[in-house]
Amino acid sequence: MAKGGKRKINEGDVASNRQAAFRFEFMDRLECGIVLTGTEVKSIRTGTVQLKDGYALIRDGELFLHNVHIPPYGPASRENHDPERVRKLLANRKEIDKLVAETKEKGYTLVPLRVYFKGPRAKVEIALGKGKDRFDKRESIKKKDMQRDVQRQLRDAER
Repeated sequence: MAKGGKRKINEGDVASNRQAAFRFEFMDRLECGIVLTGTEVKSIRTGTVQLKDGYALIRDGELFLHNVHIPPYGPASRENHDPERVRKLLANRKEIDKLVAETKEKGYTLVPLRVYFKGPRAKVEIALGKGKDRFDKRESIKKKDMQRDVQRQLRDAER
């Protein structure tokens, strides 16, 4: 019988973007705070965030998160938030300036990898990624299949 629930990268994650590793090759990672409303925080705690099509942009020296779906919080009814709204990310000026310089190169984008709580604060890990070619994706699939076969053989050998 299969395990229930979504698989996550790390144990404490609320949501993770597992498909990003297939689509992009990561160069640099950055932990950012995220500006949220009360109902968004409660909705994130339920673990229903979707990062699949999300990306981050730098506008006017500030970092913003786009296309991340945080569903409305059920008990809030009237006082709810817009699920697809643009959210501001909190990072140091030096880190943002470094990202501005790196994203000016062709083919680089900022991709959210995971959402998690660090104490009472919600955090987002974003990565500077370059899109993979079709050949690179095939290589990733081969590596994943080989690792799965090795794990299967090790598991069978222990029995």
